[in-house]
Amino acid sequence: MSNVVNQIDFSKPVVRKKIITASNDGSMATKINFGDFPDFTFDEPSAHGGSDLGPTPLTGVLASLCACEAVTFNRTAKELDFRYNGIEFSAAFTIDIRGRSGLRGVVPHFQTVKVEAEITTEEEISFLEKVVHETEARCPVYNLIKDAGVKIETVWVRRSQN
Repeated sequence: MSNVVNQIDFSKPVVRKKIITASNDGSMATKINFGDFPDFTFDEPSAHGGSDLGPTPLTGVLASLCACEAVTFNRTAKELDFRYNGIEFSAAFTIDIRGRSGLRGVVPHFQTVKVEAEITTEEEISFLEKVVHETEARCPVYNLIKDAGVKIETVWVRRSQN
């Protein structure tokens, strides 16, 4: 049996559609149905009127950023034959809560985002920089946040396997 690889024509848009559903029972908690995966709940801390049933939606965006950078890095590394054994992420954001509380003129989303990614590899730092540059150019969540005008900083640290 031969393996036939679909050749994608990138000269015109290649659009994919994904659908999720979400339900909210009138509380701060929202249950997300991803289709093929178990339901997931976003909520607010009890101190902010929630029930502590899951992470906040903004924390979910931060987690999505780390996961998206990991996936995009992996794809890019494979294309460029960059070898590594894993990435550990730490991420943080700042927000001025006056915006989500209704004060006009204050953005209700992230003010800043900082991601630190520690990658285990023996590859040269210049090669890592090339893969990181390409990863950040391609990562959908990274670019979504950046294009929203959020000050986003990523620090990539090379850790030797030895």
